[in-house]
Amino acid sequence: MSEAPARRSIVLAVALLGLGIALALLSVGVGSAGFESVLHAADDPLALQIVRDIRLPRTLGAWLAGALLGLGGALAQGLFRNPLADPYLLGSASGANLGVALLLAALGLSPAAGDWASRLGMTGAAFFGALLAVGLTLVLARGVQQTLRLLLAGVVVSMILGAAASLVMLRVPDILRAMQAFALGTTGFLGWPAVALLALAWVVCLVPAIGFARALDALTLGEATAASLGIPLSAVRLMLVAALSLATGAAVAQVGLVAFVGLVAPHLVRAIVRPTHRWLSMLAALMGGALLLAADVLARWVLAPQELPVGVVTALLGGGYLLWLMHRRSL
Repeated sequence: MSEAPARRSIVLAVALLGLGIALALLSVGVGSAGFESVLHAADDPLALQIVRDIRLPRTLGAWLAGALLGLGGALAQGLFRNPLADPYLLGSASGANLGVALLLAALGLSPAAGDWASRLGMTGAAFFGALLAVGLTLVLARGVQQTLRLLLAGVVVSMILGAAASLVMLRVPDILRAMQAFALGTTGFLGWPAVALLALAWVVCLVPAIGFARALDALTLGEATAASLGIPLSAVRLMLVAALSLATGAAVAQVGLVAFVGLVAPHLVRAIVRPTHRWLSMLAALMGGALLLAADVLARWVLAPQELPVGVVTALLGGGYLLWLMHRRSL
């Protein structure tokens, strides 16, 4: 990577970090009591509890979930050499949703449960569900060589696992309300245990993303070229698919199905700079965190004191951006 793009990547990273901090400060002040809770947190125990136990974990959790989706989008687009790929492409979202539905039905848990065992259990169920979905997609597609076959396999797996999740909800209607919140996307269940798990998942996923960045750069030139450079493609795919599944599963388990963040975040980064995958992984994560946090602030502010589902907000914003992009490129 030449000096100029590296400098622009650093500038963008600093700008996104600053934007994330500004949005976090704004998010902490958004609520039924507004900024009064923040101003009186030092001398009012109730205000302190609202800020410390509700607003702060929700703010940090929303940013981390967005960062995981942005990172997952960068990995998916690089691994499958498809700019339209997102973390949900391979059916991982439907698999994660099915895993959470099965866990809620089997154990009678609620997504609002804040204890460590519940959050860890839902994250694990979502991860294994996402991993199962990705594995089925790759088996049906017979690898990742043919993009059209891969997309069709992902659609088939998503439909089948989505239908299975619907059957679970029909069988155990007590979880229908909880799963509806997951389907629309919500940050209202985030607590400190969820924040810790999201942070751990982000660090774990970032390690292979950066470690295999050169392999992703080589894959952009084609699999034959990457193989000729001595890159172990099977091992790279295995590690990156696992990281993609963990990122998607952890995010879905904590905030539900949030659309477009993983697809749009890498696009916005590439529209500003042309980074290598080492920088793209980090910048897409920062962009995804800012996008989801901004959407969460809007979801809580537009109809306050009522809240919009954050997944609805991201779908509207992401869909609007893609429509604008299509119109711009058709001119």
